[in-house]
Amino acid sequence: MDTDRIPSAADRVYEHVRQGVLSGRYADNELLAEGAIAAETGVSRTPVREALLRLEAQGMIRLLPKRGALVLPVTAQEWRDVLATRSLVEAHCTRAVIESGRGPAVARALEVPLADLRAAAAAMDLPAFVTADRTFHATIVAADNNLILIRLYGSLRDRQMRMGAANLSAPDGEPDTARMRATVADHEAIAAAIMHADLALAEHLTREHLRHADRALRGAGTAS
Repeated sequence: MDTDRIPSAADRVYEHVRQGVLSGRYADNELLAEGAIAAETGVSRTPVREALLRLEAQGMIRLLPKRGALVLPVTAQEWRDVLATRSLVEAHCTRAVIESGRGPAVARALEVPLADLRAAAAAMDLPAFVTADRTFHATIVAADNNLILIRLYGSLRDRQMRMGAANLSAPDGEPDTARMRATVADHEAIAAAIMHADLALAEHLTREHLRHADRALRGAGTAS
């Protein structure tokens, strides 16, 4: 969205529904009614339809004629693809920043998302935790200054956010505090390895961190 202009009614509805899906306020397979969304956002149905068409094009929902919009879960194939792509990109960028001698500088930049992770874990604030988690990894990717990889990684954002919420949720839907603590520890170890320019360890920890997410998502029963 262009931040230099005033958001249109459709833009506002798009962000409202998008954030609802990412945060879990709208559950997987929930049927959203156009009228209810219009009432929630204070607009007519026309911008609601426009926003829902955008979200359908992104694979977040499926429009059902005369019924509404179905929230689509992230499929098993999607999370396998996302994790495989993340592993390739993050391992490459970790190697690049260490080999270039920028490990200590990147590690210092990681202190901000690490602090946010710790604070979100203490508050059991899952949306804030997922955001900080993604910011941590995106900081490493951005440090490589490869614009193609940065754009590719950015395209995974919404799927990462949804997968992160699923990964860190207990069966009852509440934040899994043990998993959150383990995730904080993973990130601290990765940052320390980058700080000390331990290439082999940093790459190993990065791949293991993503394997942990893979196992957690398999346990969460991600849609096939």
